[in-house]
Amino acid sequence: QVQLVESGGGLVQAGGSLRLSCAASGSIFSINFMGWYRQAPGKQRELVATITSGGSTNYADSVKGRFTISRDTAKNTVNLQMDSLKPEDTAVYYCHIVVITHARSHLAVWGQGTLVTVSS
Repeated sequence: QVQLVESGGGLVQAGGSLRLSCAASGSIFSINFMGWYRQAPGKQRELVATITSGGSTNYADSVKGRFTISRDTAKNTVNLQMDSLKPEDTAVYYCHIVVITHARSHLAVWGQGTLVTVSS
């Protein structure tokens, strides 16, 4: 199996910064896809940013220019640097990865979520 451990959420004032990290462990042969999603109260979960094994990134329009996703392939981690935070960024942020296990099967895994609260 594969486990994800997220860290870095918390309370920050508008205009501030936070850095989220997600570390994957377990039966991982390779990681094809890593990303961050978020879900605000009363809303559906939405994509924030993704990064492929080749390093290609994709961002939601609402976070472009403010958030940066990165990955450390050797450590099986994905990070989300969040700058110029706004109250509307308040949400539970979820790490999501797609891996190929040592058994050569594809597995999609979600983290437990970390709360980011941006005060005005």
